Amino acid sequence: MSRNSKLHTLAANALAPCLAFSAPAFADDPSPSALALPSTAITSSSDNPTISLATPLPAGSRLNLSAMDTPASTSSLGSEAIDGRNNLTVQDAVTRSPGITSVATPGNGNTALSARGFSGHGSVMTLFDGARMYTGAGTQSFPVDPWMIERIDVIRGPASVLYGEGATGAVINVIPKKPFAGEIRNHLRLGYGSYDRQQLGLDSGGSLSERLSYRVTLNRQESNGWIDRGDSKNLAISAALRFDASDDLSFTLAHERGDAEPMNYFGTPLIDGHYRDSLSKKNYNLKDSAQHYHDEWTRFNTDWTISDSISASNQLYYLKSRRHWRNAEDYSWNSGVGQLERGSYLEIKHDQEQLGDRQSFTFDHSLFGLASKTVVGAEYNRIRFGIDSNSPYNDIGGDFIDPWQPAPGYFHSASPTRAQTDSTTRTFALFAENRTQLSERWSLVTGIRRDQNHIDRNNLVNDTRSDRSLNGGNWRAGLVFAVNEQLSLYGQYSTSEDGVSDLVTLSPTQQQFDLTEAKQTEFGLKQLFWDGRGEWTLAAYHIVKKKLLVDNPDTHQKEQAGQQTSDGLEATLELALANQWQVSANASVVRAKYDDFDQVVNGQTVSRAGNRPSNVPRRTANLWVSKGFGDDVDAGLGLRYVDERYANTANSQSVPGFTVVDANLGWQVLPDVRLGLQLNNLLDRRYAATAHSGEQWLMGQPRSYFATLDYTF
Repeated sequence: MSRNSKLHTLAANALAPCLAFSAPAFADDPSPSALALPSTAITSSSDNPTISLATPLPAGSRLNLSAMDTPASTSSLGSEAIDGRNNLTVQDAVTRSPGITSVATPGNGNTALSARGFSGHGSVMTLFDGARMYTGAGTQSFPVDPWMIERIDVIRGPASVLYGEGATGAVINVIPKKPFAGEIRNHLRLGYGSYDRQQLGLDSGGSLSERLSYRVTLNRQESNGWIDRGDSKNLAISAALRFDASDDLSFTLAHERGDAEPMNYFGTPLIDGHYRDSLSKKNYNLKDSAQHYHDEWTRFNTDWTISDSISASNQLYYLKSRRHWRNAEDYSWNSGVGQLERGSYLEIKHDQEQLGDRQSFTFDHSLFGLASKTVVGAEYNRIRFGIDSNSPYNDIGGDFIDPWQPAPGYFHSASPTRAQTDSTTRTFALFAENRTQLSERWSLVTGIRRDQNHIDRNNLVNDTRSDRSLNGGNWRAGLVFAVNEQLSLYGQYSTSEDGVSDLVTLSPTQQQFDLTEAKQTEFGLKQLFWDGRGEWTLAAYHIVKKKLLVDNPDTHQKEQAGQQTSDGLEATLELALANQWQVSANASVVRAKYDDFDQVVNGQTVSRAGNRPSNVPRRTANLWVSKGFGDDVDAGLGLRYVDERYANTANSQSVPGFTVVDANLGWQVLPDVRLGLQLNNLLDRRYAATAHSGEQWLMGQPRSYFATLDYTF
């Protein structure tokens, strides 16, 4: 039996009970018109609107479809869930959704993710308010602060038909808080916790006049850190002004800024291949180490309802990012001398600017007598990316240090930091989507996109130039079957493309290769029940990614002959039970492996076929249970589980799985005053959150607390 046949059988067996349960409702429904999926939602005591399967989800489609109408696995986290589940960063919040895990390291800006067997910014894309920053050198550093966030939408699986290359595993759309009409409301937060962690947050918004509204957020955090010399600080500011020129035309000008100096920690080394708890709080980096990210995003949005059947949307944006690293990044145990060898004294600077515009038109119309909705549009980007560094680091050896009493030391390198490369990348895309109501219960959702990318790269060291055009095209088609008003089944086929590395920083050699190609088949169901107080989803998928770079066994040169497959299941459950109980749970299982992948090791060609890709756990799960005690007190308890992962393609080095328990408590002291207490890693587990390498683990934070005071006025 083929993989596709197995997947079809698996999906059919999973869906059969629901089909049997729902069949009577389908047979008894005499209505000849198309079913209107419900707008009910799980209830909540929050002032923020709740999110359910019936909520429009922009990340899954530009057609403004709800999750029930979208033939893809999607999820959304509202501000209440983001703020109420002990999430320090956007990545903390995202990894509480099904099948998304963190692979954050300082080298990728502490923001990289893994989904459906594919890892890193080259395969899991992050958007901010629908705009994409083209990642250079594998690093993205914004957004990292959840205080400015209204919602996070996730679409899992290939999504290049919506957003271009680099979206095989998933797309994360981070939506900021936006202006709203009505009385001005202010929210002030003061926080203090373990390791001298401090927070000052402000959120203010409302109407300035009949047609003018605003939103401003500010959040400043700092901490001494849970390791030696682990200081960090972060400042995030956002401001938006919306002008409603008429009932049909509005303009929004928004600007966000992030300035972050995270804890400069490159991991805890293993001793003879084993983790030592006595080293967990040691910092082996340098006294004058640096890690600094400065990001700015400016957007001008225009939304125009031209008529009852035509609307237009435009987003003009300018993004700027400056990043600086100066560190000793690698620490390896030398058993011969009984000490650690500290090396890789690297200094890197990134200078990135991006100017772009996206224009789309939406039409409600009839297609062959059937109700239909179509979006057509175009997008243009110009990205300039410059790198300074002291690479290649030609110094021999490093420093030997005592692992239990490490001397901080200072940065030193015989290789000067200098301008290395400067590139300009231009992208242009045309895209279209359509949803057609085929019958009372069947709808067809399709999409197509064509991309043109041109890269000009200057090597400033040897004064050489290279350029390449890389074109791509992607499409998807999905069917949705509304079994009844609260249950829909779907199936879809979609394609995607990734670069062999990040598009804007492809080397001259990498520029000669085509984009990799991925294809996905997915089936699933989505159901609301208990009058909207409960919902659950199930998705089964099969992905094949081709044209991976492998080593030719004869020439020992790179060629595009590799292939990877991923098969998996994802499930979610949301419940609003009696007596103010709330349950949110999800789980995923993925079987990812290389089908064809060769590497040259010590001059010998070694096959990695059958191995699991690095940073991909087989199983993940999340659970959050909360309970309200009247109108004044609530408590929550959460669990996060990540299975064992491999740290290399040889699968010879692994990172153990972990389970972390978090909890919180809230007390509404007065109508406008609330006290909160967060308890993170309640059981004080020692666990490796990610791996810098197979011999160097980035450990998770030990047990800590954080107390907050919220005042609204």
